[in-house]
Amino acid sequence: MSDTRIRRRQLDVSDGRFANLNPVLRRVYAARGLTREEDLDQSLQALLPVGSLPNVIQAARLLAAHRERGRVLVIGDFDADGATSSALVVRALRALKFAHVDFLVPDRFRFGYGLTAEIVELAASRAPTLIVTVDNGVSSLEGVEAARARGIPVLITDHHLPGGELPAAIAIVNPNLAGSTFASGALAGVGVAFYLIVALAEQLQQSDFRAADLLDLVALGTVADMVPLDKNNRVLVTQGLRRIRAGRCVPGILALLEQSGRRLEQLTAADLGFAVAPRLNAAGRLTDMSIGIACLISDDAAEAARLASRLSALNDERREIERRMQAEALDIAAALGAADGADALGVCLFDPSWHQGIVGLVAGRIKDRLHRPVIAFAPAEDGSLRGSARSVPGIHIRDALDGVAARHPGLLVKFGGHALAAGLSLARENLPAFRAAFAVEIALRSDADKLAGWVLSDGELERTEISLHTAIALRAAGPWGQGFPEPVFDGEFDILDTRIVGERHLKLKVRAVTGCEAIDAIAFGHIGSSAESVATARGARVRLAYRLEVNEYRGMERLQLNCQHLERAREGPFLP
Repeated sequence: MSDTRIRRRQLDVSDGRFANLNPVLRRVYAARGLTREEDLDQSLQALLPVGSLPNVIQAARLLAAHRERGRVLVIGDFDADGATSSALVVRALRALKFAHVDFLVPDRFRFGYGLTAEIVELAASRAPTLIVTVDNGVSSLEGVEAARARGIPVLITDHHLPGGELPAAIAIVNPNLAGSTFASGALAGVGVAFYLIVALAEQLQQSDFRAADLLDLVALGTVADMVPLDKNNRVLVTQGLRRIRAGRCVPGILALLEQSGRRLEQLTAADLGFAVAPRLNAAGRLTDMSIGIACLISDDAAEAARLASRLSALNDERREIERRMQAEALDIAAALGAADGADALGVCLFDPSWHQGIVGLVAGRIKDRLHRPVIAFAPAEDGSLRGSARSVPGIHIRDALDGVAARHPGLLVKFGGHALAAGLSLARENLPAFRAAFAVEIALRSDADKLAGWVLSDGELERTEISLHTAIALRAAGPWGQGFPEPVFDGEFDILDTRIVGERHLKLKVRAVTGCEAIDAIAFGHIGSSAESVATARGARVRLAYRLEVNEYRGMERLQLNCQHLERAREGPFLP
């Protein structure tokens, strides 16, 4: 497989933009396309107008009609975006004094994704007058039809890309509908739900309700779903983080942060993504996301703490299952490569013992290792296979699956997703045919550059810029995330000392060749990785791609380099 290499972003700060900012931050912003002072405005006033989201005003009116005598049932997805969306809408409707509000989340193992006919049958037992979907529904043609047949209207809020035919819902709120002029197609499901609640609140004008108080949930769901952090999403996440840092968030988020050992005062988007979201997602992966939703809905701190502890235990179990599956996946990938006599451009992995809820994580890990689009499959209860796909930048995985479906009608049972992640189902006997078709499709859409595994760098720092002061400035300048990546820098360093911590992590003491004090560095997951062969002995000179971090220990803040990539100095091509 292709080796990872470092490539520098194009930087241009010659026009003096943001002259009063830290010089490093100026370069970072320029590389991410920020060109105006208003690009840095992260106030609520900078959000896109509520009424510009397609159908949201109509949907708010329809929802309001069920306030006094209706029975509203919220049906979400089984991931963190779905959980935060469900909690947000349930909390909001109860605060807005709706007569009856409840939620239902599909068991991924029995029902699969979305508003299916089977879920509608289960929902009908609760006698709803309105079903509101969150983070799903735009592809649920059969489910909406089943609801209509039972006389239950459906209001869809979703952010996934629609297919060629839309379900016959009473309203569909989605920034990605054909003809939409809404300027942020990157809204997560929880962002769409938030816009609906803002529109509803403006209509009902209940003086003691503030939709902005729900932004803690919006921030968590947006970061967890790894949607691009465009300007609008950065505002949503920034505002949510401010509320969480001030302790003005739901007890469930506080309890999950306590379980993960994170401090409120310096909380970042990365803390939500790597510490809180996995605990929440563990419920949907291994059992029932109702636990996660209940944690986020509860106003009782003790109850939220109990549920957060349960989620943490599930996350520990998830880690163990994932570790085993990842090792097996690497063996399967190696065997497939040997059998093909060449590296497959699109990789399909399957083992009959694999867990449906974990295959997406495994696909992502193997994708990171191989720099290839990867699909991992697990058996479903009905004997079919359910797969989770993860892709690399530049290869749109949902479009690739659409290409397979167009060239091979009937091969896929169903599929859907985004540019970098998708889900699909197919008959077990069709796996060999799909594997071949998928490899061909990826080959048509890829080139050597897309599959090279580049680490994009914001350039080399001056000796004085490699400092705790710079690290603190960068931490405060977020939120960083998908589509607005946390800054990575590169440079040559001499290794002064190394040791292994936590079995798989490499702790280093390094000094920049340009001259500076000794600095702590860490390479997470380096032991046992494909990069382990890089000479990291004392005295070696290496090129690092790294993030500047603030490492807090016993109340003291120190600079630390978080190594994203190590390679021998001056080895191989280095692209300016």
